[in-house]
Amino acid sequence: MERFNSEGIRRDELLLALKTLRTVQIARRFDTCMLCRRHRVNEAGLCDVCYSQLEGEEARLAEKWLSGIGP
Repeated sequence: MERFNSEGIRRDELLLALKTLRTVQIARRFDTCMLCRRHRVNEAGLCDVCYSQLEGEEARLAEKWLSGIGP
């Protein structure tokens, strides 16, 4: 699935977004998921549903955000 919502970023752009401080900060400020635009996001700027679907490098980067290390 390329996008969960037409307003969110494409899934293939998520890795870059997780490496970009500003992108994650904007998602957190507006409290909307970067992928699906659902409200209530974690420190990585993702909702629980999208966060649970991460694998590999995406999951590792999101975990760094959750632990407070950031990109």
